[in-house]
Amino acid sequence: MATPSRSLRPLGPLKQALRRCRAERQQQRRHASTEALYPSLQPRYPPPSPGFRPSQAIKQNRFEEGMRKIPVIPPPRSTIKACRDPIQAVTQSQLTVLDPNGARTRLFAPSNPDRAQPGDILHVRLRNGEPFSGVCLSIRQRHQPIDTAILLRNQLTRIGVEMWFKVYSPNVEAIEVVQRKEKRARRANLYYMRQSRHDVGSVEGVVRGWLRQKSGGNVRVKGRDANSSKKKNNKRGRN
Repeated sequence: MATPSRSLRPLGPLKQALRRCRAERQQQRRHASTEALYPSLQPRYPPPSPGFRPSQAIKQNRFEEGMRKIPVIPPPRSTIKACRDPIQAVTQSQLTVLDPNGARTRLFAPSNPDRAQPGDILHVRLRNGEPFSGVCLSIRQRHQPIDTAILLRNQLTRIGVEMWFKVYSPNVEAIEVVQRKEKRARRANLYYMRQSRHDVGSVEGVVRGWLRQKSGGNVRVKGRDANSSKKKNNKRGRN
């Protein structure tokens, strides 16, 4: 009957444990000797007292001998303290340049009872181009009052024409109210006036009479209706 085979190294795990313990003991001795040879690695200051506060320790050791003072750059000035609302400041500076007397601001201010409203007939004079008149269909006011724009509708040669005008545009010389709507509609946008049954048609006659009354009766109309009387005389045979 065969005998059971024995392990070749019965003390192998024990020897391995002894080697590990020996290596750990040498490592501890090495650290202890290092601290003895290099006293600079020892703590420089005594242990803190029971009432120790770090802020006092920093103030005491700030100008110690042999230590260079680190230059500290002061923080920049806070923009919040200098200008609480920069967008509002820029808007006001632009309004001062584009509307120095504040006439356009008052014309479209919600607090003004005589402000221009949808349904009124407005006359816009431009620096570069012919003036345009029409019924105000909408007044668009976005985040800032400087973005205010108006939509005017008129008929030229029996064709409906709509134009947007920026109220504070440098190209706009003046905006005047020709005629106010008597019965106000309970709407902010009068887009229903684009339909044929609600369209007021051309406002050239109203604007021409308003200009004649404004100038005292001496008005010379420029544009497509300037030669209308001359064409009528030619049809009748007059030169």
